[in-house]
Amino acid sequence: MDQINTRILQELSRDGRISNITLADRCGLSPSACLRRVQDLERRGIIAGYRAVLDRSRMGVGFVAYATVGLNSHTKASQEAFERAMTAAPEVVECHNITGSVEYLLRIEVADLPSYKTFHTDVIGVLPQVNAITSYVVMGSPKDARA
Repeated sequence: MDQINTRILQELSRDGRISNITLADRCGLSPSACLRRVQDLERRGIIAGYRAVLDRSRMGVGFVAYATVGLNSHTKASQEAFERAMTAAPEVVECHNITGSVEYLLRIEVADLPSYKTFHTDVIGVLPQVNAITSYVVMGSPKDARA
Protein backbone atom coordinates (compact mmCIF):
# COMPACT_ATOMS: atom_id res chain seq x y z
CA MET A 1 0.00 0.00 0.00
CA ASP A 2 1.73 3.15 -1.16
CA GLN A 3 0.75 6.82 -0.87
CA ILE A 4 -1.01 6.85 -4.23
CA ASN A 5 -3.22 3.88 -3.33
CA THR A 6 -3.96 5.51 0.01
CA ARG A 7 -5.01 8.69 -1.80
CA ILE A 8 -7.21 6.69 -4.20
CA LEU A 9 -8.94 5.02 -1.24
CA GLN A 10 -9.48 8.37 0.50
CA GLU A 11 -11.07 9.86 -2.60
CA LEU A 12 -13.27 6.83 -3.24
CA SER A 13 -14.34 6.81 0.43
CA ARG A 14 -15.54 10.39 0.05
CA ASP A 15 -17.24 9.78 -3.29
CA GLY A 16 -17.60 6.25 -4.65
CA ARG A 17 -19.13 7.62 -7.85
CA ILE A 18 -16.20 9.86 -8.75
CA SER A 19 -15.23 9.49 -12.40
CA ASN A 20 -11.94 7.79 -13.18
CA ILE A 21 -10.72 10.95 -14.93
CA THR A 22 -11.40 13.13 -11.87
CA LEU A 23 -9.91 10.50 -9.54
CA ALA A 24 -6.80 10.26 -11.70
CA ASP A 25 -6.43 14.04 -11.72
CA ARG A 26 -6.76 14.27 -7.92
CA CYS A 27 -4.19 11.50 -7.45
CA GLY A 28 -1.70 12.77 -10.02
CA LEU A 29 -2.06 9.76 -12.34
CA SER A 30 -3.02 9.13 -15.93
CA PRO A 31 -6.55 7.74 -16.25
CA SER A 32 -5.26 4.35 -17.42
CA ALA A 33 -2.80 4.03 -14.51
CA CYS A 34 -5.51 5.09 -12.06
CA LEU A 35 -7.98 2.54 -13.43
CA ARG A 36 -5.38 -0.24 -13.19
CA ARG A 37 -4.73 0.66 -9.54
CA VAL A 38 -8.45 0.76 -8.67
CA GLN A 39 -9.00 -2.61 -10.38
CA ASP A 40 -6.04 -4.06 -8.47
CA LEU A 41 -7.44 -2.75 -5.17
CA GLU A 42 -10.79 -4.35 -6.04
CA ARG A 43 -9.19 -7.64 -7.10
CA ARG A 44 -7.20 -7.83 -3.84
CA GLY A 45 -10.37 -7.19 -1.80
CA ILE A 46 -9.13 -3.90 -0.33
CA ILE A 47 -12.09 -2.26 -2.04
CA ALA A 48 -14.81 -4.65 -0.98
CA GLY A 49 -17.68 -2.86 -2.70
CA TYR A 50 -19.51 0.35 -3.32
CA ARG A 51 -22.78 1.45 -1.75
CA ALA A 52 -25.24 4.26 -1.58
CA VAL A 53 -25.31 6.44 1.53
CA LEU A 54 -28.97 6.86 2.46
CA ASP A 55 -30.61 9.83 4.14
CA ARG A 56 -32.48 7.86 6.78
CA SER A 57 -34.54 10.86 7.90
CA ARG A 58 -36.11 11.04 4.42
CA MET A 59 -36.95 7.37 4.78
CA GLY A 60 -38.93 7.89 7.99
CA VAL A 61 -36.16 7.20 10.49
CA GLY A 62 -36.32 9.94 13.11
CA PHE A 63 -34.91 8.13 16.13
CA VAL A 64 -31.50 6.52 16.51
CA ALA A 65 -30.22 4.78 19.61
CA TYR A 66 -27.29 2.66 20.59
CA ALA A 67 -27.98 -0.13 23.02
CA THR A 68 -25.64 -2.33 24.96
CA VAL A 69 -26.91 -5.82 25.63
CA GLY A 70 -25.66 -8.21 28.27
CA LEU A 71 -26.44 -11.90 28.06
CA ASN A 72 -27.25 -14.12 31.03
CA SER A 73 -25.36 -17.03 29.51
CA HIS A 74 -21.97 -16.82 27.85
CA THR A 75 -22.36 -19.92 25.72
CA LYS A 76 -21.88 -20.11 21.99
CA ALA A 77 -25.51 -21.21 21.58
CA SER A 78 -26.74 -18.17 23.49
CA GLN A 79 -24.65 -15.80 21.38
CA GLU A 80 -25.74 -17.45 18.14
CA ALA A 81 -29.42 -17.24 19.12
CA PHE A 82 -29.06 -13.56 19.98
CA GLU A 83 -27.20 -12.82 16.74
CA ARG A 84 -29.88 -14.60 14.69
CA ALA A 85 -32.56 -12.49 16.34
CA MET A 86 -30.64 -9.27 15.64
CA THR A 87 -30.00 -10.29 12.02
CA ALA A 88 -33.75 -10.78 11.59
CA ALA A 89 -34.62 -7.39 13.17
CA PRO A 90 -34.73 -4.67 10.48
CA GLU A 91 -34.45 -1.98 13.16
CA VAL A 92 -30.93 -3.16 14.00
CA VAL A 93 -28.57 -1.67 11.43
CA GLU A 94 -25.39 -2.63 13.29
CA CYS A 95 -24.68 -5.42 15.77
CA HIS A 96 -21.21 -5.71 17.25
CA ASN A 97 -19.91 -8.38 19.64
CA ILE A 98 -17.71 -6.37 22.01
CA THR A 99 -15.45 -6.82 25.01
CA GLY A 100 -16.22 -5.39 28.42
CA SER A 101 -19.07 -5.77 30.86
CA VAL A 102 -21.65 -6.49 28.13
CA GLU A 103 -21.55 -8.66 25.03
CA TYR A 104 -23.18 -6.53 22.29
CA LEU A 105 -23.47 -3.00 21.00
CA LEU A 106 -26.39 -2.30 18.67
CA ARG A 107 -27.29 0.65 16.46
CA ILE A 108 -31.05 0.84 16.20
CA GLU A 109 -32.91 3.10 13.77
CA VAL A 110 -36.68 3.54 13.98
CA ALA A 111 -39.32 6.17 13.24
CA ASP A 112 -39.76 7.58 16.73
CA LEU A 113 -39.58 6.97 20.49
CA PRO A 114 -42.77 4.86 20.65
CA SER A 115 -41.35 2.65 17.88
CA TYR A 116 -38.15 2.25 19.89
CA LYS A 117 -40.11 1.33 23.00
CA THR A 118 -41.97 -1.33 21.02
CA PHE A 119 -38.69 -2.70 19.65
CA HIS A 120 -37.07 -2.62 23.11
CA THR A 121 -40.00 -4.41 24.72
CA ASP A 122 -41.20 -6.78 22.01
CA VAL A 123 -37.97 -7.73 20.25
CA ILE A 124 -35.00 -7.51 22.62
CA GLY A 125 -36.99 -7.74 25.85
CA VAL A 126 -38.50 -11.12 25.03
CA LEU A 127 -35.23 -12.89 24.21
CA PRO A 128 -34.51 -15.44 26.96
CA GLN A 129 -30.73 -14.95 26.79
CA VAL A 130 -30.88 -11.17 27.40
CA ASN A 131 -29.93 -10.09 30.91
CA ALA A 132 -29.47 -6.32 30.59
CA ILE A 133 -30.21 -3.57 28.09
CA THR A 134 -28.89 -0.03 28.31
CA SER A 135 -30.04 2.51 25.74
CA TYR A 136 -28.19 5.61 24.55
CA VAL A 137 -30.27 8.01 22.48
CA VAL A 138 -28.43 9.82 19.68
CA MET A 139 -29.13 13.54 19.95
CA GLY A 140 -26.85 14.54 17.08
CA SER A 141 -23.95 13.25 15.02
CA PRO A 142 -21.33 15.95 14.39
CA LYS A 143 -19.14 13.32 12.70
CA ASP A 144 -20.41 10.19 11.03
CA ALA A 145 -18.06 8.62 8.47
CA ARG A 146 -20.07 5.42 8.00
CA ALA A 147 -21.02 4.68 4.42
